[in-house]
Amino acid sequence: MLSAQDQLTELVRRLEAKNHLFATDPLLVTEQMQDETGTPLHKLQRRAARIDSDGALMRILTKIDTRIKGVMLLMSALWCVSGFLGLFALLQSNVVNFFYVLVCLLGFHTLMLVGWLVLTLIKRRDAKSVGITALINPSYLLRGRDDVTLAATELYERQLEHQGMRWYIGRFSHQLWLATLTGMLFAIIFLLIVRQYSFSWESTLLSDNALIVLTQWLGALPSLVGFDVPDAETIRQSRLVTELPLSAARAWASLLIGSLLMYGIVPRAIAWAFCALMFRRRQMRVDINQPYYQKILKFWQRRVVDADDFTEAPAPVAPVAQPSQGQKLAVLFEYHTEDTWWLAGLDAMNDNDADIHNFGQVNDRDDMARLHKYLETHPVQVLLGIYSQALPDRGTLRKLDNIAAAAKHGLVVQLLGDVEMTPSHTERLNQWQAALAERGIGLVQSVS
Repeated sequence: MLSAQDQLTELVRRLEAKNHLFATDPLLVTEQMQDETGTPLHKLQRRAARIDSDGALMRILTKIDTRIKGVMLLMSALWCVSGFLGLFALLQSNVVNFFYVLVCLLGFHTLMLVGWLVLTLIKRRDAKSVGITALINPSYLLRGRDDVTLAATELYERQLEHQGMRWYIGRFSHQLWLATLTGMLFAIIFLLIVRQYSFSWESTLLSDNALIVLTQWLGALPSLVGFDVPDAETIRQSRLVTELPLSAARAWASLLIGSLLMYGIVPRAIAWAFCALMFRRRQMRVDINQPYYQKILKFWQRRVVDADDFTEAPAPVAPVAQPSQGQKLAVLFEYHTEDTWWLAGLDAMNDNDADIHNFGQVNDRDDMARLHKYLETHPVQVLLGIYSQALPDRGTLRKLDNIAAAAKHGLVVQLLGDVEMTPSHTERLNQWQAALAERGIGLVQSVS
């Protein structure tokens, strides 16, 4: 899966495409980071963290991750308990058929491990896992249906479809098998401590010599790490007996524990480690070549041009505000200022004698609806006051277009606030000039 920082970066991208209202304006953060240093990916990660200034997005991602890991941990615990109880039920008799118990312990496990190994060798390296989202589906773990929750769920589901997730699900499968085998190991050790067992074997087709050879092969690996292996005489004595000397029973018990460890737990642990390593190597990365990221990175890049062969295109400039005949309507857009803020705008347009009505502030949908209703019945020119530090984001420009369409005598924008000749203010002013020039809306700059 993506790292936590990459997940937050991708979640911001998805939410911004849906016009989500963030704790901090993305355009403002992007502009503030223009002169910061760092690799493109690290800057994008820092940008996402600053946009999520209240930590709401990261809390959702952490909640999903925690619940997925919790489900996996709970399943591992259940598998461990099932292994313990299964072996506990198998070893209820005081006389134990050694090879029968061994086949019950490792037979199906060995077949599954060999099958996984064969499929891993023949499966294409870029093959995708199938049905992973059906096994671990984030949408089942969260009840919320808000924009953030839905986008975070979609992000996790997208990650689960990545080709590297075959190693993730493989690691989880081996984890469940390890939990089961560990439960069996605990059960064996516990029962051998509290009960006295006698081990035997029986066979219709195999002779004593064949079982001696088989037992010696079986005990090759356990004996390397110190586990006892029954000798030939002990093996012969164990055929169809109900009671063995304590030393012989301990040798069989040691071989049973060693076989479970060396032929069950150790191979599974190696397979788990292999899947974990392959998953780390195939881990997802944020694709910064996407148009969304390229647009941000190009904005951050410093432009160096040769003055001898380059002519910079003139920046778009908003039309000069022109007064119309008739009544004016002063509308203040999400900014508190002095009551007569429009006087500077009228003075800049040489229209000090105009008949102007103060509509007040427009902050929310109700205010916009009230303004539209007024403009339907009053043919006026709207003088719209906007704070000069505001950014012409999509939401602001959408409202601007709606007002311009409804104003019968046109719309004029007046930027308010102290003018600071800083690079950030100049860049913001250029953005307003370009947006208003594209719409043919006049601009008045004033100091309130």
